[in-house]
Amino acid sequence: MNNESEIDRSSNDAFDFDYLVFIGRFQPFHFGHESVIRAALARSRQVIVLIGSAFLPRSTRNAFSYDERVRMILAAFHADDAKRIHCVPLNDCLYNDTRWVVHVQQSVASVVDVDYQKKDKARIGLIGHSKDKTSYYPSLFPHWPSVPVENYQGLSATPIRESYLLGAMPQPDRVPESTSRLLTEFKKTSAYALLQEEAWFIDTYRKQWERSPYPPTFVTVDAVVVQSGHILLVERKAMPGRGLWALPGGFIGERETLVDACIRELREETRLKVPDPVLRGSLHGERSFDDPYRSARGRTITHAFYFALKNDPEGLPRVKGGDDAKSAFWVPLANVTPDLLYEDHYAIMNEMIGL
Repeated sequence: MNNESEIDRSSNDAFDFDYLVFIGRFQPFHFGHESVIRAALARSRQVIVLIGSAFLPRSTRNAFSYDERVRMILAAFHADDAKRIHCVPLNDCLYNDTRWVVHVQQSVASVVDVDYQKKDKARIGLIGHSKDKTSYYPSLFPHWPSVPVENYQGLSATPIRESYLLGAMPQPDRVPESTSRLLTEFKKTSAYALLQEEAWFIDTYRKQWERSPYPPTFVTVDAVVVQSGHILLVERKAMPGRGLWALPGGFIGERETLVDACIRELREETRLKVPDPVLRGSLHGERSFDDPYRSARGRTITHAFYFALKNDPEGLPRVKGGDDAKSAFWVPLANVTPDLLYEDHYAIMNEMIGL
């Protein structure tokens, strides 16, 4: 961590910036990412690499931990350059750009002492590929100049990761040696074996829809049930996400309304002992969640319903896992962390409850 409050301008005449910020998930780190960091090192005294999805559980989309990605990144550079690279974890804030911007600002501030109201303390910019889905980032940070970099040979982490989880190592022209070494080591672990099993499950699942004239869009429902500072969750029994905590929910039936489907799934998975009129009278809100990458199985839009049950002196209602849930349980809200929850359920919970 660099706590210097003033920048020594005399030693930085060769650089356009004091700090360039590069945001990514690096799942895994490849030559395209490396090319951006090398461009940043050429133009900036220091480089801040914000590693997104830092503390999510392993999944086919987030296969590598934060520490593993730091190893891939820093080992790809000469020691002198690596000393100029600051890797910082970044939490996801799906469905809330304002909260995510605050997290980015706080993460940058953890590396350099910046007063955002004074522009003469440090020259900070935002660097990244000029033509990808993150191109809107500069508009969220008008106080940081944008430094666009062309996408190196059109590389993308997604096909590299998907092929790897199905058993194939990346070609040498796609990833640095540091990434290849870690992928080789990781392939020997039980964590890789579980991810590979899930990757094949998802691959088979997707192939069921190959002959569809259009890519399918699935509709699901999720129940956010809260009482006395606790939230009702289930443990997933099947893939994908087997063993992770999740909101009770599932696919909507052909002849159901959204709320009816939600209550049906809630009862099937938790056996919640609350009368139907009381449950429906506790409905405090509903919202759709449609991040295109929220589900590995394909385009899935979920409709969440927020039930705020009244405090009961007799305690929390009894629940028991059923159907697709291995177990059902009440958890204090303070004990729910993103590394425990399936897909985007942590973000859904935060948005619905207002945490």
